Amino acid sequence: MSEHDAKLQENDGLESFRRESDASVLCPGREAQFTEQDLALIDALQSSPRAPWAAIGRALGIDATTAARRWERLTTGGLAWVTAYDSARTAAVAFVEVSSEPGAREALSARVCALPWVFGVEEVTGEFDLLLAVGAYRPSELGRAVHHAIGGLDGVRSMRTQLGISLYGEGGDWRIRAMEPAGRAGLGTAGPPSRTPYGVRDSPRRSAQDRALLAALGGDARLGYTALAAATGLGEHVARRGVGRMLRDGDLTLRCDFAHPLAGLPAMVTYRMTVPHRLLRQTGPDLARMGQVRLCASVTGPHNLFVQVLLHSLSAIESFEAQLAEAFPALEIADRAVTTGARKRMGWLLDDYGRAVGRVPLAPPEG
Repeated sequence: MSEHDAKLQENDGLESFRRESDASVLCPGREAQFTEQDLALIDALQSSPRAPWAAIGRALGIDATTAARRWERLTTGGLAWVTAYDSARTAAVAFVEVSSEPGAREALSARVCALPWVFGVEEVTGEFDLLLAVGAYRPSELGRAVHHAIGGLDGVRSMRTQLGISLYGEGGDWRIRAMEPAGRAGLGTAGPPSRTPYGVRDSPRRSAQDRALLAALGGDARLGYTALAAATGLGEHVARRGVGRMLRDGDLTLRCDFAHPLAGLPAMVTYRMTVPHRLLRQTGPDLARMGQVRLCASVTGPHNLFVQVLLHSLSAIESFEAQLAEAFPALEIADRAVTTGARKRMGWLLDDYGRAVGRVPLAPPEG
């Protein structure tokens, strides 16, 4: 594990998060930018997060050492990272909108960022102030945690929860598309799944071995098996078999993420949409394949689709919605909210530029 990764894993405290965020805002630095080669490297790792550097280098037309050195620069600057987490089919997931009392949003944002089962936190425009993504093993556990741990916080005025039903595409499926198609094909990757029901696998809680592997991969999903064995106390062959089994069984998701604003994608918009139920299973996968869409899920509530998009600017909203209207004439947009600050993504704490400055390891609610 690199010195940078160790620093990130130790930096779980919110005070450290605030200090590093403030420093980043004041001194962003010229080095906190992406080159075209950086974006191509991210694209390659989005396609195959644990591919050997030799394979990544071949896909990009560079040698393995150069690819590894570029990646080290990105991770050291918090510009990009590779993480791991439970797959959608093993977890109950919900999207919680929180309205805060005047002046309480910042404090609430910090407090929910500290909760290990709240894997996403965004400050948003509109009727609600915060948008949270939360997860647990079962809907009942999730409901209790949201009601008590979030609903009971000082400063919460109201909440609205939408339980995820099926996932059509998530951030781990989205691609920045910065490398040559032939290189991506050489990595042997597949497109987003057509539909994955949330929490469909009602299996026993993970073994201690699997929890240890998942915790280590959450901090750096590119850890080699020797380093993974050292980090977990498991034998190298045991670690290899465990990771292979979780990936083969679809219980583990790997994902390469990056600082969206510094890559020219500063605008994230969340939509609540409605489509006739008879068209849902067709519309969901088709929406997920659009280049702008990074998350698409069917949810409970009056609007059956929850969709997030990444855009180059707010002015691109109109053209995107015109594209939607043409491609999906039966689709109705019920609401839209713009993210004004992404504070946490899959457990990683982010600064105002979208850079990783800390991590709260993911864990289910207690009790």
